[in-house]
Amino acid sequence: MSATIAVREARPADVGAIFAMVVALAEYERAPDQVVGTPGMLASALFGPAPAAEAIVAERDGEVVGFALFHGTFSTWECDAGIWLEDLFVYPEHRRDGVGELLLRRLARLAVQRGRARLEWAALHWNEPALSFYAKHGAEPLDEWRMHRLSGAALVALSDGG
Repeated sequence: MSATIAVREARPADVGAIFAMVVALAEYERAPDQVVGTPGMLASALFGPAPAAEAIVAERDGEVVGFALFHGTFSTWECDAGIWLEDLFVYPEHRRDGVGELLLRRLARLAVQRGRARLEWAALHWNEPALSFYAKHGAEPLDEWRMHRLSGAALVALSDGG
């Protein structure tokens, strides 16, 4: 593919395209039933009065072909802010064309420009293409750390003191 790839900040008009990629990512990650959000919820999270996250998109010939969605973090040990990359996705037919690298580079540039100490993310242990891609760009796996999640009924029960 020879068309130029442009990476830019997401705009409200991109929400439909980003949400479609969220669904495609969930299908790739074997969890399509876990997408319970809606385009409206995504629009509010990205562009509402109190945005919870930011996104950048990659375009080829005016078509959005990839995205990265991210938000802030904080390291108590470094007493400094970082960026958490929640999702990076490129449609399969546009992979290996440098789209993912451009998105990751833009995030790294944002982290540096904003004075952030870290750019971090999680990747599924079986996703060898992603793991190889990240390793190629210098990312170090943190095997000694395990992610945890509290959600749904367990979150409510804990909040209620139960």
